[in-house]
Amino acid sequence: MNDAYDVVRGDVSIRDGRIAAIAPSISGRHDSVVDARDGYVLPGFVQTHVHLCQTLFRGYADDLPLLDWLRKRIWLMEAAHTPSSLRAAARLAIVELLSSGTTSVLTMETVHDTDVVFEAAAEIGIRATIGKCMMDAASGVVPTRLQETSRASLDESRALHQRWDGAADGRLRAAFAPRFAVSCSRDLLEAVASVSGETRTIVHTHASESMAEIALVLEISGGLSNIEYLAALRLASPRLCVAHCVWVDDREQALLAEHDVKVTHCPSSNLKLGSGIAPVVELQQKGVTVALGADGAACNNRLDMFEEMRLAALLQAVRQIPGALTARQALTMATRNGAKALGLEIPPSLLAIADEVIE
Repeated sequence: MNDAYDVVRGDVSIRDGRIAAIAPSISGRHDSVVDARDGYVLPGFVQTHVHLCQTLFRGYADDLPLLDWLRKRIWLMEAAHTPSSLRAAARLAIVELLSSGTTSVLTMETVHDTDVVFEAAAEIGIRATIGKCMMDAASGVVPTRLQETSRASLDESRALHQRWDGAADGRLRAAFAPRFAVSCSRDLLEAVASVSGETRTIVHTHASESMAEIALVLEISGGLSNIEYLAALRLASPRLCVAHCVWVDDREQALLAEHDVKVTHCPSSNLKLGSGIAPVVELQQKGVTVALGADGAACNNRLDMFEEMRLAALLQAVRQIPGALTARQALTMATRNGAKALGLEIPPSLLAIADEVIE
């Protein structure tokens, strides 16, 4: 996955958890040898929108549009989580992700007990940026256990950042994760924008996923679209990772590009919930970094990045023409774009070294 997309036939030597050499033939003693002849060795996939906490809800919330899916199923189940069930959900999700090639994730958890998700990620070995779900404006709509004040939400998120950001030799990081504008007050979103700027921390949220959600945001914001509202609250920045962006017009796409906001395309989730098909080609043409995510198992039923790459390309073929989003572009979304969204991209100097090794 260098700039030239070179395909090299040969061996890969890994020592002390690092790629030590790539060459036509590598000798020398190794603890183990994997015969991957006629297969592909790829960088680990980077999923920039998942919910590890929802893995135990797989298949429980089918055949519902987004807001009903949340109100009638997901919020009830997230509220019912105990630390034990949350740990089990995270462990199961991480094993599924790793076994299908995903090695890094950006995940939004539920409102409570997020420490156990960090603990599971630390134990199993995935690279994860984890945020406690923030919801302070959904009283009367969500179960009592998911209701919180603005101050409590922000204080707990900052405490998690202090406890976990940079843990496991830098493999774990903390994010601020306001769920979406519908369930967060203006005050909370403005506070998140401020603390994110102070700490240079990723903000992870949802926006413009369904038409019903957009109607609610227009009412809440006094007539602003989702992206316009986030920009007005100073949340739009290179640190903002926004899931979905199915319904973003030219003006919103330009705002995303102007502020270098990262967008996560979740094709399976968008299809299952009937939300629509995101304008991925147009976003990329405007210079927006678009990555991929499976979303939660409850709105996908699987966490397989190969499926997301496949659907991403096929859906743009339907929207435009075959080849509008190529296989190479889909693979880039699943690797380099995801890394860029999380601030994990390889510096140009190291890419140059890699090119020299390949040559």
